[in-house]
Amino acid sequence: MFNGSVCLNMTSLQTVLMRTSQIVLNPNDLVQFLKKDPASFTKEDILRFCEEKQIKMVNFRYTAGDGTLKVLNFVISSREYLDEILSHGERVDGSNIFSFIEAGSSDLYVIPKYRSAFMNPFTEIPTLEFMCSYYDNEGKPLASAPEYVLKKADAEFTKQTGAQFMGLGELEYYIVGDVDPLFPGRDQMGYHTAAPFTKFEDIRAEAMCALARTGAQIKYGHSEVGCFTLNGKYYEQQEIEFLPTPVEQAVEQIVLAKWILRTIAHRRGLNISYAPKITVGKAGSGMHFHMLAEKDGKNLLIENGKLSDMARRMIAGILDIGDAITAFGNTIPTSYLRLVPHQEAPTYVCWGDRNRSVVIRVPLGWSGVSEMIHDANPYCGFTNPEIQKQTYEYRVPDGSCEPYLTLAALIVGSLHGLNMPDALAKADRLYASGNIFNEENKAFLQGLKQLPASCYESAEVLEEKRATFEANDIFPARMIDSCIARLKAFDDKNLSERLYGNNEAIAELVAKYFNVA
Repeated sequence: MFNGSVCLNMTSLQTVLMRTSQIVLNPNDLVQFLKKDPASFTKEDILRFCEEKQIKMVNFRYTAGDGTLKVLNFVISSREYLDEILSHGERVDGSNIFSFIEAGSSDLYVIPKYRSAFMNPFTEIPTLEFMCSYYDNEGKPLASAPEYVLKKADAEFTKQTGAQFMGLGELEYYIVGDVDPLFPGRDQMGYHTAAPFTKFEDIRAEAMCALARTGAQIKYGHSEVGCFTLNGKYYEQQEIEFLPTPVEQAVEQIVLAKWILRTIAHRRGLNISYAPKITVGKAGSGMHFHMLAEKDGKNLLIENGKLSDMARRMIAGILDIGDAITAFGNTIPTSYLRLVPHQEAPTYVCWGDRNRSVVIRVPLGWSGVSEMIHDANPYCGFTNPEIQKQTYEYRVPDGSCEPYLTLAALIVGSLHGLNMPDALAKADRLYASGNIFNEENKAFLQGLKQLPASCYESAEVLEEKRATFEANDIFPARMIDSCIARLKAFDDKNLSERLYGNNEAIAELVAKYFNVA
């Protein structure tokens, strides 16, 4: 009895210490002030923070149908007015936010999410920011809002599996500046390069610190492969990767990261591009999504130290509709200039371990390797418990993606796989061992489907497989119709063949989509 009580008390103490450390080390201003997790923020908490910190302005932020971040500014004139906007939100014109909403009845509500509150890292005037959700004229979630589609997909996954779907994004981007004659970057050799050979590490560091203050859970940042000089300007590729979080937060992190990076660069007279392709022959920028499912704190992708059947089923389901997911993840013509062989970008629908040329990669997950730290630090006697960090990564999307819909589509694909009778057989059949372009994989490659080569082809595949997305009332039919029409309107079928060798036309197309949302 005594020992049991001691163990219980120790467990409780460890839980308290862990929660305390999460607050002490959390850079979000509201967490520091309120001493509580953001998920527990209340309206009274926000009011108290605003009064004591003398907040002068409040901004509502929300994403439009094209992925751009919108903002609505409020000057706080009284506690009563602040209480009102926190309680009821505000009206916006939906016809200027979503293409499918008609001007005749376009009013929408935007309602702040208290858990998302953070201090604006740029304004001299103390300003509090909120991410918002859309609601229709009846006060119901806007059925066709990308954020709500993601919520429905997430809820359906939990309903069917009892597990929580977690996601994280990798945001790749180019910074464009002047050429440095002292330490010129080496062409396509920028991976994890340190200053002074990398020029913009300070921008990345500043952005990561600002992001952390928003509540973003950041894994790391580093320079990427892409590095080149073009027309007298220096282009340097970088990446910020996040930690697994609930899917809605995973998307908000990406949206805010784009805004923060652009703002910092603009203040320094620099440009940032999330475009999938800048020029032919140089590394393109993707926006890869890692996923996992967990239940009661356990990662369900791993079973007995190996990839679980559940994980393999989910992978098979995504592969089955992975070509159609490009409709949400690769939404501009230059997206398909990136999806070419031998550029560490996928082209054939298959999956593999640690392979960067496949649609889904299963990266190293620290399974069964807990002794490495003891080998590196032989005189540090401490317990190193096994961790469960295994994910699977969908490598197709790029910076043009609608992140809410892309992640929703990946959840739909995962559920599709869990309900496919032949999912495990399909996973076995589509597993790529080693480099898929090696001679020994020639026969395997010939049996694989290829990803679409244009927006037009992507629309055709979505039309063919739309029933999977519309199942369980997750993707509205009208949204699918709108997406198909928009992609076909590019009229870019066989674009790569038409542009081949025409560098001037390629440069013109790249310039058109350089500042993609």
